[in-house]
Amino acid sequence: MLDARIWKPLPSPDAASPDADAARVQCRLCSHYCAPPGTAPVGRLFTLVGDNVAAVNLDPVEKKPLFHFMPGTLTYSFGTMGCNLSCGFCQNWSLSRPPAEEGIVRGQRTTPARLVAEARASGAASVSFTYSEPTIFFELMSDTADAAGAAGLATIMVSNGFQSPECLAELEHRIDAANIDLKAFTERFYAEQCGARLKPVLHTLRTIARMGWWLEVTTLLIPGLNDDPAEVRDMARFIRDELGPGVPWHLSRFHPAYRLTDRPPTPPATLERAWEIGREEGLHFVYLGNMPGHPAESTHCPACGALFARREGFHTHLPASSRCARCGAAVPGVGWDTPEN
Repeated sequence: MLDARIWKPLPSPDAASPDADAARVQCRLCSHYCAPPGTAPVGRLFTLVGDNVAAVNLDPVEKKPLFHFMPGTLTYSFGTMGCNLSCGFCQNWSLSRPPAEEGIVRGQRTTPARLVAEARASGAASVSFTYSEPTIFFELMSDTADAAGAAGLATIMVSNGFQSPECLAELEHRIDAANIDLKAFTERFYAEQCGARLKPVLHTLRTIARMGWWLEVTTLLIPGLNDDPAEVRDMARFIRDELGPGVPWHLSRFHPAYRLTDRPPTPPATLERAWEIGREEGLHFVYLGNMPGHPAESTHCPACGALFARREGFHTHLPASSRCARCGAAVPGVGWDTPEN
């Protein structure tokens, strides 16, 4: 069950009148602040996906991608159908779009206790809420996070970052790490390509940094839409100034998908230039994704540049400790010092 604060019939921050929705139930999980059409009595809403899990896998944590959080471990990953954004370039559209486009919610019913039991039996060190947007299965995410924490498992959220402040407040002590998409740095991109807004995503990123979750950021670079060097530089400066230079930034290669099939895959040179910009702006850890075998998959010491952790795909060759073997500088992260080391 959700905390009642999520469902109070309050107006959204963008409402013209403070009393506009006073007699209606309003969803406050994300920054759309949707309300049902017409007049509805005051009550409670529940996410439509319920406990119908549509995808379950045991993944390397690096696949989320999280490179500095419990590296080298496995994470029990699951998601339901649906999403609160409508990105035309969605790489996982077969899972995210059916509820909105076909009115279909497929999945297998489960319980938080069963999910956590399966996670422990599989040898996972964490549970990840991923694949689709976790906000839309809030009840299942929050209850499973509570059960996972009680069982000694870490919790990970992979998200588009469009949560409401109320939703983030409910999750503050339930989530340990997150990878958040920063899809672009213009309101136009978010409006035209995602049916959303940039400003709430920036607020989410700032809030997560303040709350102390381990945070990493991902940007899918799409030719001609969000790969302009000036925009890339603006994103790098935001991460540096608002989140911190030690926050890892994953720059991923676009491949044509869903409704955006008229553009080519991102040229490697574009990704490499974006990597250079991130480093020029003072970010300590910039990674290239969907570029198997590229040197920018690996972690280097921010102080002396020595190779710290080499990666091959989703496999991390773990260092002996959380300090650089050459200069002794500490490399930020959670779980570099594992018992196996």
